[in-house]
Formats: sequence, C-alpha cells, structure tokens
Amino acid sequence: MQQLAPLVKSISDFFWNNILLFLLFGTGIWFTVRMRFIQVRRFGHGLARLFGGFSLNGKKADHEGMSSFQALTTAIAAQVGTGNIAGCAVALASGGAGAIFWMWVSAFFGMATIYGEAVLAQTFRTTVDGQVTGGPIYYIRAVFKGKFGKFLAGFFSIAIVFALGFTGNMVQANSISDAFHNAFGLPKLAVGLVTAAAAAFIFLGGVRRIASFTEKVVPIMALFYIIGCTALLVINHEAVPEALRMIFTSAFSTQAVVGGAAGISVQQAMRIGVARGLFSNEAGMGSTPHAHVLAKVKHPQEQGEIAMVSVFIDTFVILTLTAMVILTSGVLGSGATGAALAQLAFSQKFGWFGDAFIALCMLFFAFSTIIGWYFFGEINFKALFGKKALPVYSIGVVLCVLFGSLQEVELVWNLSDLFNGLMVIPNLIALLALSGLVVKISRENWEEEDEKSAEEQFVPVQSAGME
Repeated sequence: MQQLAPLVKSISDFFWNNILLFLLFGTGIWFTVRMRFIQVRRFGHGLARLFGGFSLNGKKADHEGMSSFQALTTAIAAQVGTGNIAGCAVALASGGAGAIFWMWVSAFFGMATIYGEAVLAQTFRTTVDGQVTGGPIYYIRAVFKGKFGKFLAGFFSIAIVFALGFTGNMVQANSISDAFHNAFGLPKLAVGLVTAAAAAFIFLGGVRRIASFTEKVVPIMALFYIIGCTALLVINHEAVPEALRMIFTSAFSTQAVVGGAAGISVQQAMRIGVARGLFSNEAGMGSTPHAHVLAKVKHPQEQGEIAMVSVFIDTFVILTLTAMVILTSGVLGSGATGAALAQLAFSQKFGWFGDAFIALCMLFFAFSTIIGWYFFGEINFKALFGKKALPVYSIGVVLCVLFGSLQEVELVWNLSDLFNGLMVIPNLIALLALSGLVVKISRENWEEEDEKSAEEQFVPVQSAGME
C-alpha cells in the first residue's frame, strides 16, 4: 500500500492539473457565455427563493421529494466540508494568498455550471420504486443512447460510490477524529464509534431523516462558523486591508507571496486556487444534482438559481472567511498547514478555545458532508445493484467511517482524489452536450415568468361614468 500510494497520487495529480482543471474551468466559461452571465443576472432571484423557503423545520420530505430549501441544504452539506477549512489552509500554504483570488474566479464560473446541473437534474428526474430520483446518470442516458450511454452512466455511478460513499467519507471521518484528538485528547476509536453510530442512525431514516438533519444543521453550522470568524476579523481589523491587498497582488505577481509559499509562481497559484476551489464547491463534479433533483419546484430553472447560491455560500462566504482569518493572523509562514494552520490562527487570540472552535466546526462540516455524500452514493448504488442491495452499501459506508476515524491511510486519500476526478468526465460530457437544452428550458420559463408578472401588474381602469 505504501508503494502504491505515490503512484496513485502522481496519476491523480496529472489528471487534475492537466485535464480536469481545464475541462471544469472551460465548462464554467462555456455556460457563463451561453447563459449570458446568469450568475449575475439571476443571482438575486436565487437569494429570494432561498429566503422565501428558509425554515429549520419545514415540511417533511416524502416519496415525491423535498422542499427547495431542504434540497439546497443537502447540497451545501456535501459542499461545505473539510475543504473549507483544511483545504483552504493547504491552498494558502502551497499557493500563497493569490490562490484565493483564483478560487473566487473558479467559483464565479462554477455557479453557471452548477445551474446547468440542477436544471438538467430537474428536467430528467424520474420515479423508481415509488421514490423520486435523478442525477447525472439519468441525463447521461438521455443524451447518449445505447451502449455508450449505459457505459458512461455506469462508469459515473461506480466512480461516485467509491469517491464519495467509501473513500471520501473515510477522509471526512479522519478529519473529525484528528480534530477532537488534538483539541480534547479524545481516543480516536471513541470518536469513530460515536461518528459511525450517529451516521448509521441518519442513514436508516432515509431521505426524510437526511432532509430533516440538513435543514437544521447546515444553517446553524454556517452561522456558528461565520460568527467565530467575524469575531476574529474584528479583533484583527487593522490587518484586513493588507490581507485583501495580498490576495489581489499575489494573484498576478510572484513578489507578493509570503512565508511558506515564497517562490510560488503566478501559474502555480492559479492552478492550486482553481483546483482547490472547484474541489470545494463541487460545481461540475456531478454530486449536488442528486440533491437538487428532489426539490419540489414548478420549473427546473428555479432550482438552478438556488443551486448557484450554494456555490456562493461555499466559496465566497465560508472559504473566504477561513482565508481572511489565516491571512490577518499572520500565521501563513509558520510551517503549519491544513486544519492545524486554522487552529493556530484562532488559538493566537482565543487560546484553547480556538482549538476547540475549529474542532467543533470540523465536526459539523465533515459530518454533514458524510451525510450528503452517503446520500449521493446511495442513489447510484441503487441504480447499479437495485434497492435490495442497499444494506450492503449502508454497512460499507458505516465501516468506512469507523476505519477512517482510526488512521489516515495515504492510499485511501489519493484514491479519493482520483475517483473524484474520474466521475467528472462523464458528467461534463453530458453537460456540454445538453447545454443547448439548458438554454432553451431557461428562456421558456423566464418568458412565462415575465408574462405572469405583467398580468399581475396590469390593473384595468374603468372609464368615467361607466359601472
């Protein structure tokens, strides 16, 4: 395993840095142009839909799906994970402050990509065994008929089951056990057992329990982290302008990088920032459509607009706060990386509470991701092997959570990155092939919205003397 790990890592790095980076970024640009900068024009509509459906205790999900807000929180549960803390810190340590600028750029174009994913998921949703379902495998089969479509869909399903359900959840579980062991000295086995048991309880409740969990936990965990980061930024307010300057200048100049990132080129900062940004918000990866397909909306574009908000929250809010905390604390050149770098930033001002705060946030972020990723993998496992085989998948994921909590296996981490990359390919092929349909569906729905709005605003005026 020790010999195989470096080989898998080199394949994964080559795949991400030389193929996927350009495909994901290029797809985002393509959808942005074709949809006439939809992430700007319709972002306000997405926010309105989000706050219009906000609820910590909404209508229970059922066989017909879940509320639009529940679908959004389920998607965010998967997107906002350890990458928003540990991944951001790694990007800063290896790519300098400029990497954050390129994360923003990738997220901006990724908002257009994820809009397309959500619209297609809604368009090709179906019912299997009385339960509404959908996702990339359904729109892949719709656009590519015959054996080629079946091959691409099957390839995607296998990749996502391994990438998220098994290896990915081992990564998330390890982050939780590490954080609690470092902050509180708790045995990793105890943390792993509790995490696995809690996950199993939610898994057994099906889509209803998953929706109920995410709609409550996601808003609370986001607010908790935002308050903590804001408090630290208020303390470090004098360093905020300099941190922002570093982000913009380092994105285009090798002279402005600091500490451990000294000598990083602009190209390297761009590569690291774009790759980490796309990995964090999952736009184009084919994971979040499994949540957005379940939303009960009148038109597909409505959920597409909400999906864009998830990328904004993930990157422009959560991930940016992490970056600003690290940059304003002056710990970037300390030699620490990952979650340890974020803990160092908080502990400088808050002492032991800083370590505890990051440990709790890692618990919220990573555990919610485990729930989201399990659900996405479940849909594809059922498509491959049928409903009767689901207990095998559920038990497998619980065991992976427990095993991942106990020790970090480099090969597992590298395999997770590789499978994450492999699942992107069939999804992007289908997205690009169906981009024209996304444009057509969106325009038709927007025209209907405009007509309805005009009718509602029209008030007939009676002539004088007429009754």
